[in-house]
Amino acid sequence: MKYDFAAIEPKWQKKWLEEKTYHCENHSDKPKFYGLVEFPYPSGQGLHVGHARPYTAMDVVARKKRMDGYNVLFPMGYDAFGLPTENYAIKNHIHPAKVTHDNIENFTKQLQMLGYSFDWDRVINTTDPEYYKWTQWIFLQLFKKGLAYKTTMPVNWCTSCKCVLANEEVVDGVCERCGAPVVRKEKSQWMLKITEYAQRLIDDLDDLDFIERVKTQQKNWIGRSTGAEVDFGTTEGDKLRVFTTRPDTLFGATYMVIAPEHPFVAKWAEKLSNLDEVNAYVQEAARKSDFERSELTADKEKTGVELKGVRGVNPVTGREIPIFISDYVLVTYGTGAIMAVPAHDTRDWAFAKKFGLPIIEVVKGGDVEREAFTLKDDTGVMVNSGFLDGLTVKEAIPVITKWLTEQGIGEEKVNYKLRDWVFSRQRYWGEPIPMIYCEKCGWVPMDEHDLPLLLPDVESYEPTDTGESPLSKMTDWVSTTCPRCGASAKRETDTMPQWAGSSWYFLRYMDPHNRESLASREAMDYWAPVDWYNGGMEHTTLHLLYSRFWYKFLYDLGVVPTKEPYRKRTSHGMILGEGGEKMSKSRGNVVNPNDVIAEYGADTMRLYIMFIGDFEKAAAWSANAVKGCKRFLDRVWNLSDMAEDSMEYSAANESALHKAIKKVSNDIEAMKFNTAIAALMALVNDFYQNGLTRGDLGALLMMLSPFAPHMVEELWENLGYAGKFGGMACQQPWPAYDESKTVAAEVNMAVQVGGKLRSTVTVPMDSEQDAVVAAALADAKVAKFTDGMDIVKVILVKNKLVNLIVKPRV
Repeated sequence: MKYDFAAIEPKWQKKWLEEKTYHCENHSDKPKFYGLVEFPYPSGQGLHVGHARPYTAMDVVARKKRMDGYNVLFPMGYDAFGLPTENYAIKNHIHPAKVTHDNIENFTKQLQMLGYSFDWDRVINTTDPEYYKWTQWIFLQLFKKGLAYKTTMPVNWCTSCKCVLANEEVVDGVCERCGAPVVRKEKSQWMLKITEYAQRLIDDLDDLDFIERVKTQQKNWIGRSTGAEVDFGTTEGDKLRVFTTRPDTLFGATYMVIAPEHPFVAKWAEKLSNLDEVNAYVQEAARKSDFERSELTADKEKTGVELKGVRGVNPVTGREIPIFISDYVLVTYGTGAIMAVPAHDTRDWAFAKKFGLPIIEVVKGGDVEREAFTLKDDTGVMVNSGFLDGLTVKEAIPVITKWLTEQGIGEEKVNYKLRDWVFSRQRYWGEPIPMIYCEKCGWVPMDEHDLPLLLPDVESYEPTDTGESPLSKMTDWVSTTCPRCGASAKRETDTMPQWAGSSWYFLRYMDPHNRESLASREAMDYWAPVDWYNGGMEHTTLHLLYSRFWYKFLYDLGVVPTKEPYRKRTSHGMILGEGGEKMSKSRGNVVNPNDVIAEYGADTMRLYIMFIGDFEKAAAWSANAVKGCKRFLDRVWNLSDMAEDSMEYSAANESALHKAIKKVSNDIEAMKFNTAIAALMALVNDFYQNGLTRGDLGALLMMLSPFAPHMVEELWENLGYAGKFGGMACQQPWPAYDESKTVAAEVNMAVQVGGKLRSTVTVPMDSEQDAVVAAALADAKVAKFTDGMDIVKVILVKNKLVNLIVKPRV
């Protein structure tokens, strides 16, 4: 009988949906397992192979966990607010709600077509008012606790999209979405004080099962550094406070640099003799993103302008030093001002060389005229440093810090690179921010009982020329009364960023239909934390930080039961096009899962996507390898005609079966899916060579079930296993292995005579030397070279080879 995937796969997909095969309850006597994949943005392009890799991987894990006896929560939903949908809606004159509905419908169809074992009763959609009601509720709690505030700040502004962009959305000075120029401008923005949680976000990583590169990225993004804040005087009487991790090098500070946006630039304008040059540089810097400005590369040109007319004063030497503006200093990082020690910092050295500034060595040990060097060794000795001379760096840091404190011009300080989270978007398609502005009371939160604040239905959702949200034109919606004093007031017209809904979605899966809370405490007590979260490396900084921050805040409120949301986090590599290039429409190498499924079936797609290579690394698509996976499934299908009618393991395959069960079990847990499949392929080869029983085939099918569930269920049903064992293959216990049977009873060993290979012999595993030598001498091929010889030495490598060193017998 032919393997007709086109008929088999829809049959089982329909059956799984109708019977709710993968439904899970919030209470069970079984141990729980919560496996999570990042929910997709439902774009018009639909599902792509980049989605299929992590989804299939976690589906394999979830399916095996069910067979291992776990109550498995494996959910799916849609991160559906955001700019791409709004831009598409504007371009095509279709309401974003309609675009979102159609895209979700298409995504759902594709996900079900791949046979994923999601609990479809728990689907969430961030644009559903019953969902974003609780996103708004969390925002209100943040505001009430002083962690949400509004301030004016410089932002990245896309001149075409007419909205604020995050730093990572700006590439080479243009919007990554539309390619239009991005400028810096001042805007009033809602901010979330994630910096209050910076240290906890670092410390609590130690207890988590995250891969090391994820932990490293989190720590680097937060960027904790210990040092001192120091006040430098100026000739205008103002004080410039700087943060430095190396206060011991203060005697080597020969100039200062402040951010082009620093308020002192405007304050000192009348004192500057080169104001036109300064203003031109400020405007140029405004056209660059923070990321471009702070990116450090060896060949990056150092630019800046001296503020001629104002000088700084080094607080330890009393000497006047020049002050520059340069775009590599950000007003949003630290104090917006730095001291420059060019003898001991590569960037400062290059800047000093370009502008002809003094370079003073203060830590002995380098050629300051040739290149800058940064001494991190605590044993470096201070020179040219007054009362610090002769001290090691380790000794000097506390001495200078104490001195600064006593003089009232500095203090010890811990600094973080992490900035507060910009939480406003001047767009339509996002969660309305539930705040009201009253001229008398200021910003007042909505009453929680009035949530959700619904996004109004508008005819025009195009951005305004002023940069305000399209909601600002909805005067009837904007006009309201103050909840505190009853006076006329206005609603906030900015909306939340897409990050909002994705910062807590994993909690809603635990209890998705709850109308009284974001999820019941009972459900969260049972499911939290997520046991295994897999997602892309591109989301291991911001998304992971933001969601950990929200969860920790909810923990502080007593809403959630654990201090961290995810116990384990893994990440996957990209799938590249044929030849190893990134997939893109322009290259014409994008692989559409629908096309692969139509030609080869979903199980072939699933199997190949797991066989493609090391899960954590990028891998190139290969059409030939896809065909190879289809041939493997054909071979499995044809085994049913060969199997003997016995439910016992055959003697010929018993050891191979136990080895395969152990290998596949361990490899799925380790996300080594490619080697797990290779083990199954080797087992099938053994079956074709040795023959097989129905017992052998049943074990193979259960191991193959997580990878190719449709074909396995069809064979399971056709061969009568469903009636014999009760239920589907995916509902059976995972096959067990006997450790003793995974070790071969015998082993083939190479036999060398005088270091040259002469034959091989089969001996019992772990045989002692005498037994191996006896077996070797009994071999006719070996005897040709040992007859008439004395063995003077034996070299034995257990279970691998024996080398007989001989000489002629006298």
